[in-house]
Amino acid sequence: MAYIAILDTGYRSYDYEQELFARHGYELRLYQGERLDIRAKIDFAREAEGILVRDTPLGEDLFRQARNLKVMVRYGTGYDNIDLGAATSHGVKVANVQGYANHCVSDHALALMYACARGLSIGEKNVLTFFGKPPFAEVFELHNKTLGIIGLGRIGGTLSDKARHLFQKVLAVDPYISDEKFIQHGAEKTDLETLLQESHVISMHCNLTEETRHLVDREAFRKMNQCPVVINTSRGPVIDETALLNAMEEKHIHSAGIDVYENEPADERQNMLIAHPRIITTGHYAWYSDTSSETLQKKAADNIVALLKGEMIEDCLNP
Repeated sequence: MAYIAILDTGYRSYDYEQELFARHGYELRLYQGERLDIRAKIDFAREAEGILVRDTPLGEDLFRQARNLKVMVRYGTGYDNIDLGAATSHGVKVANVQGYANHCVSDHALALMYACARGLSIGEKNVLTFFGKPPFAEVFELHNKTLGIIGLGRIGGTLSDKARHLFQKVLAVDPYISDEKFIQHGAEKTDLETLLQESHVISMHCNLTEETRHLVDREAFRKMNQCPVVINTSRGPVIDETALLNAMEEKHIHSAGIDVYENEPADERQNMLIAHPRIITTGHYAWYSDTSSETLQKKAADNIVALLKGEMIEDCLNP
């Protein structure tokens, strides 16, 4: 029987997938081996017609051997772990899942902004020793400040919808978004240099590509004239972490809120980042809410079935 393989498990139930796939003539198979054993995963999926994946890196080696493979869907919006060029050359349709986490990621970004601007992490630690005193002199309000959003897609646009009522002005950079979308989201279109120079808070919401890898590097930090709060809930390598730590020490930035990292899961390479008193770190869960997780799981299953049926879907990355 034709089957669909899920290489990265972790959801409580796969009842929805099992029923959906069976209805369309596919068996569901769940990989149960070692998470980091890429060879075992490739062997497991060798005869699959569809693959659902989260963070397993998949490239030419898989596509060359999986001769029955027709479609692949990644749980989430980012897809930098999939070699899209190799997939396309082997005739494999690839899709992600967009729109499932617009509110929870933008909420998380806002939470990090407030936590950084108000010094909540330091304030919590100082309740008994410095009661009645602010954690640092640079606690500021948002209403008279400028927010800069890098990437005005679904999540960045949702953030702008919310934040334009909290900030005096919203600036945004996104070469792939129409002027009408900037107007719709209440954001002023600008270039990256202007955004870096004028923003008091900068929030990252772009995909990871060769164009955006280390987009915010040492040179970019030195252009930040307003000593801003920097937030990253997009992809870790969009920001050069070494440059971020240097910018903190050189006082080019006020603080930072980081949910994603250059290597994941975070390990001892992030020790200085995690320990820094002005950097608030969370463990790549901005995507999660009580509703978004279920929506992600179901939409990924719907997408893979639609692609296997030959339908065109909005989330397809290589139509």
